[in-house]
Amino acid sequence: MFKPSILQHRSCSGIACRTFVAERFSLLCWNVYKNNTKHPDFTPFLSTYEDTVDFMLFQEANFMDDKVFDLSSFAFDAAANLEVKGAFYGVLTASKVESNYAQAYLSEVKESFVASHKSLLVSAYPFEDGSNLLILNVHAINFRENQSYDRELERFLSLMQTHEGPMIVAGDFNTWNKKRMKKLHEVREQLGLEMVSFSQTSAVKVFMGKQLDFIFYRGLELVDSKAVADHGLSDHNPLFAEFKKI
Repeated sequence: MFKPSILQHRSCSGIACRTFVAERFSLLCWNVYKNNTKHPDFTPFLSTYEDTVDFMLFQEANFMDDKVFDLSSFAFDAAANLEVKGAFYGVLTASKVESNYAQAYLSEVKESFVASHKSLLVSAYPFEDGSNLLILNVHAINFRENQSYDRELERFLSLMQTHEGPMIVAGDFNTWNKKRMKKLHEVREQLGLEMVSFSQTSAVKVFMGKQLDFIFYRGLELVDSKAVADHGLSDHNPLFAEFKKI
């Protein structure tokens, strides 16, 4: 019934495709609840940000037949944790600069109820000075015991700790209890990451009183951030952050 896929890639075909990440760039992070190809208002909503957003990090994205959204100025890499009737679901990172490295990963454990893995995606993007921006797009394991969750977060360290340049770790971390939240911040500190805060705190997804969606960064200066509600497109809200390379 469920078959995880390998890394999928689509090249950028629009006139806005870029060779390097700009010194100042913006990012959207959003659990889209599989609605990106079936909700008629999804692409129109994203198109309002096409000129201002450089990276779009989706969790629970549907990328059947390479169709994610009709925004040709973005390339994408995607890592599926489910394949159902020819449709792929997982994490997807869209970008105006094509990645020079991308690797898909599946969680080592499966969810308790649907017996599916979760997916992770590591991708790298070049700055003009030769350094790389490394991005980890996360949809963390949900319905498993804390010990399994901790082991999955330890994998983040193994995947990211050798990178010496700018870094972003973002996504849906399913941090719905104190122990999970504590482990997440332990890993954040070990990677030297700072957390993006949002003045619209009520718009950030919460479950059992704990925030689930985060954007972490290092080697960058945070310029601006916001969370957007009242879109009706997902049970999570998109998070935006603008950065400047240090």
